[in-house]
Amino acid sequence: MQKLLTITFFLLTSAVGFADTYQIDTKGSHAFVQFKIKHLGFSWLYGRFDKFDGQFVYDEADPSKSSIEMTVQTGSVNSNHTARDKHLRSDDYLNVDINPTATFKSKSFTETENGHGTVTGDLTLNGVTKEISLDVAFVGGGKDPWGGFRRGYEASTELTLTDFNIKKAAEGQTVELIISVEGIKQ
Repeated sequence: MQKLLTITFFLLTSAVGFADTYQIDTKGSHAFVQFKIKHLGFSWLYGRFDKFDGQFVYDEADPSKSSIEMTVQTGSVNSNHTARDKHLRSDDYLNVDINPTATFKSKSFTETENGHGTVTGDLTLNGVTKEISLDVAFVGGGKDPWGGFRRGYEASTELTLTDFNIKKAAEGQTVELIISVEGIKQ
């Protein structure tokens, strides 16, 4: 009887499937939060945030149950120019003294094919929370050399800066946000 119960449990759990949780690998520098914005209309300025963390859940059996949560330390902005970074941290832009973090918490994931799709959720930046959507591309997944299992994704979106009360933003000025994550299955 015990053996029958064990086999039945195994068959049921295999058929149902379980969502897997992945910790974003920031310690191994296998994740990035980057941005790209026009500088005076003449060139592109690239930057990144050096400190962030988060996790995502992927459910192979039902991808619509997948989710992601991230927290970015806005004071870690790095555009490779010390004076500009100081200005970006000021209340003209990120206002890091009052809003030291930006957060994203997904509400839904719609898969189009093989991990690609759209994730929609709430972004809180500079004290303002707005719903945004990101285009998601599955990069790959599998066993890593250290005995773990990893999945990787890249997501991107455009944000209108005035939507987040960025004082120095020109009307309609946008920034492209690119998030590349590699998660370690927990």
